Order: sequence, then C-alpha cells, then structure tokens
Amino acid sequence: MKILDRYCVKEFLRYLAIIVISFVSLYLIIDFFEKIRMFLSNQANVYQMASFFFCSVPMIIWQILPASVLMAALIAFGSLSRHSEIIAMKACGVSLYRLTAPIVVIAAFISVLAFISSEFVTPYTNQKANYIRLVDIQKQVMAGTFKENQIWYRGKEGIYNFKVFDPHTSSLQGITIYYVDNKLHLLKRVDAERGEWSRGKWIFYHVINTSFLPGLFPELQITPYQVMTLPEHPGNFMGIQKDAENMGFMELRRYIMNIKSEGYDATSYIVDLYGKLAFPFVNIIMAIIGLAAALRGERRGSQSQGLAAGIFIGFSYWIVFAFTVSLGRAGVLPPLLAAWSANILFGLTAALLFRRVRT
Repeated sequence: MKILDRYCVKEFLRYLAIIVISFVSLYLIIDFFEKIRMFLSNQANVYQMASFFFCSVPMIIWQILPASVLMAALIAFGSLSRHSEIIAMKACGVSLYRLTAPIVVIAAFISVLAFISSEFVTPYTNQKANYIRLVDIQKQVMAGTFKENQIWYRGKEGIYNFKVFDPHTSSLQGITIYYVDNKLHLLKRVDAERGEWSRGKWIFYHVINTSFLPGLFPELQITPYQVMTLPEHPGNFMGIQKDAENMGFMELRRYIMNIKSEGYDATSYIVDLYGKLAFPFVNIIMAIIGLAAALRGERRGSQSQGLAAGIFIGFSYWIVFAFTVSLGRAGVLPPLLAAWSANILFGLTAALLFRRVRT
C-alpha cells in the first residue's frame, strides 16, 4: 500500500501545484488590468507594482486553496478512473476508503497550514500590500492610526477617537471628537455611543456636547441624536481600522474581548473570528467532495457528470458561506452557527456522496 499511497499522493500534489499556480497567475493578471489605471495615474514604478502583487499572493493562495484542493482531487482520481486504474486496484482487493485516506490526510495538513498562514503570514502581508497601495503608490498621507485597539484620526475639524469602526455597515461605536484651536487648546468635545453613515451624513446617537469657554465651567448638552457635518466619510477610516483579514485569530480574539469589556457590540467580529476557524478546514470537505465525484464517475459515460456535479457543489460553498456570514453579522444567526453552517451543510453532503461510492 505504501507504493499506491505515494503514487496517489504524488498525482494529487502534482495537479494541486499546477492548479494553484494557474489560479494565482490568472488572479494576478485580472487584478493587474483592474488596477493598471491606478498604477499609471500615480506613476508607479515596477518595484512598487511587483511588491504590491508579491504581498498579495499569500492571501490569494489562502482564498483559492479550497477550490484547488477540490479540482486536484477531481482531476487526479478522475484520471485514475479514466485509465481503469481504480478498477484494477479494486480487483486487487484495495478498498476505496483506504485508497483515498492519504488524500484526506494531506487535505487536513493543508487546512492546518492554511490556519497557521492566516495567523502569522496573511495579516502582515495584507497590511504591507495596503500600505504600498495607499502610501507608496497613491501618495496618501495616513492621517490616523490604529493603536491600543482604537482609531485615532486627525480630521479637518478635530481629533477623532473611535473604539470600533465597522466597514461592513459604515458605523462607529464609542465616539469621541476633540475640537481644538491652532494652539491645541480644547474648545469642544463630542461624545456619542454610536454613529451611522446615512445619505451622505453622519448621525450620532446618545450625544453629549461639552463646550469649554475661557474662565467658565464647561457647558453640557445632551441629545438623543445629532446630525454631524463632518467632512470625513467612511472611506477615510477604512485604511486605518484593522479588519478581520488583517488580524490573526489570537489578535482578533483579544480585540473582541477588549471592545466587549467596554460594552460595545462585537457581533460582526465574533462571526469573523469563528470564520477564521471554519474556512481553512473546508479543504478537507472539498477533498472528500472531489474524491467522491471522481469515483462516482468511474462508470463509463458518467465521469463528466461527476466532474460537473463536484465543481458545482464545491463552488456553491462560497455562496452559502458568504450568505450565512452576512446573516451572522446582521444578528439573524448566532455567530458560531453563521460561521460553521456552510461547513456543516457541505460536510454532510460530502459524507453522503462518499457513502454512495461503491467500494
């Protein structure tokens, strides 16, 4: 069996490498032509463009790995079926469960590597790619910083401090705005529980306005909501706030604990936290789906049908995953269920498909 194991693993890894390189190359070509106008208008040099795409590669691989594992399993074992090698192995008394076990183990190993990459590699490379695009190429001045799990931003009318900025809903939580004069004397302070971007304006809720007049006690004014005429829009804060893709699992977990301890809603980040666990391990599910679809196509005339069915089921995962995650962020589904629903559904589908394979 060691010879068969090495043979099957070799075929699988060979196709996996070809597919990953093909997908990454295709992704980079499409991304280059999408951004070519931005590169030309900002007179980006070859080094800057190469550095940007180089730092983008780890995230691209992380995203396309499940599809690559699916396709590699389909093609490798589909090729064995097409050349009647599977039939020969079965005739020698080799169980298909035993034959496919090394591929499932390899997929599990890939899942662990994907999780480790999302913890230590992609957060750094994503931040580096964003910095190259915004600062080195577009020559933007970073007016703010993400420090101690808070946003500090030097706006046109004051200094802004936000506990949480949600780019998905363009909302703010834990807002403090300091209005100062040219000598940095505090003139006014605005505190708000939360803020929403609506119809081109910021609307703050549960607002406290504190005015500091020379020689007088501060004046307080409390209002349930207030329309703010700030010149900044949500896009100004997106380059500063660390989103889930730019944080590893442990860093995101600490961030969630921090904002929850201060009484702010962390639902969206909790969904992303569970998603960081769920997404890498879909590689195992995709491998099983690919193996089952390839082996079910062992009969003449049904291989193309099995290939089509496997691709359809595999790529449907992303639609379901994105849908359930959006439901979780909106509070419709519990965060844990939202992140793992797609894995549970497609895991059951994979088990059903593989169980129907004639061993």
